[in-house]
Amino acid sequence: MIALLLAQTIAITGGTVYPVSGPKLAAATVLIRDGRIVAVATNVPIPADATRIDAAGKWITPGLIDGAGQLGLVEINAVPGTRDASVQGDTIAAAFNVAEGINPASTLIPVTRIEGITTALAVPTGNLVSGQAVLIDLDGATIDQMLVKSPAGIVADLSESAKDDAGGSRAAVADRLRRVFRDALEYERRKTDFSRAQMQPLAASARDLEALLPLLHGRVPLIAYANRRSDIATALRLAKEFNVQLILAGAAEGWEIAAEIAAARVPVLVEPLNNIPSYDALGIRYENAAVLAKAGVKVALLEPDTHKSRNLRQQAGNAVSYGMTWDQALRAVTLSPAEIFGVADRYGSLEPGKVANVVVWSGDPFEFTTGVEHVLIRGKEIPLKSRQTELFERYKKLPPSY
Repeated sequence: MIALLLAQTIAITGGTVYPVSGPKLAAATVLIRDGRIVAVATNVPIPADATRIDAAGKWITPGLIDGAGQLGLVEINAVPGTRDASVQGDTIAAAFNVAEGINPASTLIPVTRIEGITTALAVPTGNLVSGQAVLIDLDGATIDQMLVKSPAGIVADLSESAKDDAGGSRAAVADRLRRVFRDALEYERRKTDFSRAQMQPLAASARDLEALLPLLHGRVPLIAYANRRSDIATALRLAKEFNVQLILAGAAEGWEIAAEIAAARVPVLVEPLNNIPSYDALGIRYENAAVLAKAGVKVALLEPDTHKSRNLRQQAGNAVSYGMTWDQALRAVTLSPAEIFGVADRYGSLEPGKVANVVVWSGDPFEFTTGVEHVLIRGKEIPLKSRQTELFERYKKLPPSY
């Protein structure tokens, strides 16, 4: 949900605006009022009480959206007390929603947002069905202020790491998911019998089966992690069999069956900076995102390492280096993820009525030397400060030696 803001009007003037939903606009203005965009055009009348941000010679884009990671859920990987992204006890954790585990005061959030990322998916980890992911804006003193959508999807693992949760075989992974999905539908039909203990044992708890029903009725997507070509094909089969809205994540060998993915109208979350083969993805290649996009797949780019989420724009730049067009890459970190997670009516482009998540860059955001000059989240300008910048300021001048 979006927090109420004090009435404020901001005009970002004179920059080159990349709305994503339309062609770029030179020497244009983005006018923001009360956290929403009210105008994006040249020759916009600017109210006398507006706060002006001079963006002459700068680039203006929507805030970037990262479709992965555990921002707010993990602080230090090696310290269990700072990890809140997974639940123990059962391999089917569909009812586990990560929202209330998010720490709005996480030091990783400012580190990420001052690099132009304003929205991120907070993803549960572990287990065969990991739980419910939520979409958050990277500003807010409370969880309620940060939440954009909850749940944004239910996460399942079809990669090699899921085998141990299903008896040691990929075939067992698929079989377990089928049994759980069928039992959820059976539970829905026979809740009275279940309450009277007049049913055979089910493949998961009633709470988890209940949580799967929105997924099985098409209201919540399944975010399936799968890298090997055969695992991707299994995810496509399961989605077709149960009429599930599928989002593929990882999909390292997706380029090998790009036509099938496109025909199924399944979007893909891709990490472009990874090309190191493993037994889970022997066919991995840098061109994956470009090949998928060329085949007509809706592609969003992601940075899966929570401690490196700030590198999302480098992921996009790398995708351009290996065949994506610049416009495709910008869309893949803005409007495409907004569409994939069902919030494109509010996020992902610079259009009147949308939430004012806006970034002003010194130049091309995908160039390594480009800097972020202004970040606005829900129309509020965010100080470009983090623990890292504070440490830099503290130690850039060493005390005199004695």
